[in-house]
Amino acid sequence: MIYILLNFGAIAAATLAGLIIGVAFLRLGSVRARPGVRLLLVAIVMEFWLASILAGALILAPPKGGEWTMAIGSAFVIWIGFVLPVLAVGHTARGQGARVVVADAAHWLAVMLAQAVVLKLIGLVPPPA
Repeated sequence: MIYILLNFGAIAAATLAGLIIGVAFLRLGSVRARPGVRLLLVAIVMEFWLASILAGALILAPPKGGEWTMAIGSAFVIWIGFVLPVLAVGHTARGQGARVVVADAAHWLAVMLAQAVVLKLIGLVPPPA
């Protein structure tokens, strides 16, 4: 996990990008309540963790497909392979409709793509061999 320390600035910037998108989705949606401090802290930690995992995937991604293809592709594959199924099952189990699933899935896809772009633009340092 040394790569997290080596890329702390890029991961923090990607975290901020994700948080900004989250706020935008809250304002665009029908959420009237103001998120509390607890939600903000959980969001910061989890967005940081998501950006860290994505950074690790980008460091390990083979460059054969093109750097940007791998960056965007890695974010999409993680989203469709892990995030989307968890959201679909979780929201359905709570009795929430497809509209909620689609809105939440769109939010997290936007977050992951933005984080991938930020990480790629800033650049990542692989851990020493």
